[in-house]
Amino acid sequence: MIELNDLKLKVLNLLKEDARRTPALLATLLGTSEDEIKKAVSELEKDNVIVKYATVVNWEKVDDEKVTALIEVQISPERGRGFEGIAERIYLYPQVKSVYLMSGAYDLLVEIEGRNLREVANFVSERLSTIDSVLSTKTNFILKKYKQDGIIFEPHQEDKRLPISP
Repeated sequence: MIELNDLKLKVLNLLKEDARRTPALLATLLGTSEDEIKKAVSELEKDNVIVKYATVVNWEKVDDEKVTALIEVQISPERGRGFEGIAERIYLYPQVKSVYLMSGAYDLLVEIEGRNLREVANFVSERLSTIDSVLSTKTNFILKKYKQDGIIFEPHQEDKRLPISP
């Protein structure tokens, strides 16, 4: 675990809101020098705290629609490695976007993306379910995303209906 100073925590929070912020803008917002910001970001990248700069896309606005599924997976942990080996085997598939170790009714939550429902179903039945340690799977398809990573996709619209009173 890496202990971060106050400046690095503030930089992380500002970059999480908008990764396009320049070192000059961050320095102005935080009241420090651009060189200090560049050094902090460089160290965060080197320490693998900042892993990637990403864009959140509202795929419903684009013709290239994708199907996303969340799969609840119950597994039998491996001797000596626990859940790590199975999680690694699963996250190496290119279709897999995220894998989380969970508490509760299932062990892993796996997010996958495919071109259509059939592609996702085939992945679950031919790849995921066939892993020896996998006891069961439950697939949930995402129908619509309202908010992701703190970003609301559709702005709130006021109800324009007239009120009716008895």
